[in-house]
Amino acid sequence: MPSNTPDNNSRAMVSEGLESAIKPGDQIGHYRILAPVAHSKTALVYHAADLRGGGDVAIKIPHPDVEKDQNLSDWFRRGREIGSRLNHPGIIRVVAAEGGEDYLVMEWFGGKSLREILHQEKRLAPERAVGIAVGVGEALEYMHTNAIVHRDLQPENILVGAGDHVKLIEFGGAAKGQARRLTFTKVAQLTGASAYLSAEELLGKHSDARSDIYALGMILYEMVTGKNPFPQPDPKDRLMSYPVPPRELDAGLSPQLQEVIYRALEHDPKKRYQTAHEFVLDLTHLDRVGVTDRVEVRYWKKGRASRWKKVLMYSALALVPLVILGLLLYFARG
Repeated sequence: MPSNTPDNNSRAMVSEGLESAIKPGDQIGHYRILAPVAHSKTALVYHAADLRGGGDVAIKIPHPDVEKDQNLSDWFRRGREIGSRLNHPGIIRVVAAEGGEDYLVMEWFGGKSLREILHQEKRLAPERAVGIAVGVGEALEYMHTNAIVHRDLQPENILVGAGDHVKLIEFGGAAKGQARRLTFTKVAQLTGASAYLSAEELLGKHSDARSDIYALGMILYEMVTGKNPFPQPDPKDRLMSYPVPPRELDAGLSPQLQEVIYRALEHDPKKRYQTAHEFVLDLTHLDRVGVTDRVEVRYWKKGRASRWKKVLMYSALALVPLVILGLLLYFARG
């Protein structure tokens, strides 16, 4: 298939957002499109080849509506600006911010999203889940040290490659310095990440590095149990409840790993891990983690006991008519 010329035609394709017009073999700038690989609410991502001998890359092209919507436009621009500042093996590297506002060129990483893996495998072995969480935690530590908070951490934005090497992606919601803070409503609308937002974010309060730690705690819970810790349709319901203890869902999990997950999921950020480094340190030295008598476990056990009491009570009430009928038949025969 003949390619489009790399200047005017490819630029028009991108700016007009003609998704169907971008096909394998097309040329955009110095890059030849190989295949579409992913899409989000703000952009399409393509696998491409650098015609200048730079190997394979990923090209992120914004949807046509991005320029019309200020929130979407800010999201894409912020992701490009912050992504280009990051240089860590656990973070997808921006190769070039080319074509003005038209597209973004990133390193090619042939992995799957953690969401895809969870869909396929349901839950991961504890050792594997911890290894992935450690990789994410180390990338977060680098970001936080550089005063950047991801704020959109979810399985969709964690790529897992060979040897379970991880790469964080999507920095449109990230904050650095005095960057304008996105509200909970905007974040949820743009990313669908409401299921992983911290208590303080749900309440519209200031978010910081500890909000990322909360999200990673939720992801770790999901990896080892196969379930989201707060499946309620309204994410604000989680502010008044605790998740099922992970060991109730998988008795093979250690008390220490459960304790680490609970520390990451504290509602009060002051009680949470204060740094990603602390989180990673405990994950890599679980044998040194002290286990406490947690209100979360007592709350759940109390709720379970109450449910059983109700079941027994209703069962007993259901038997009353049968007992009365039996007595009536007994005396009638007498």
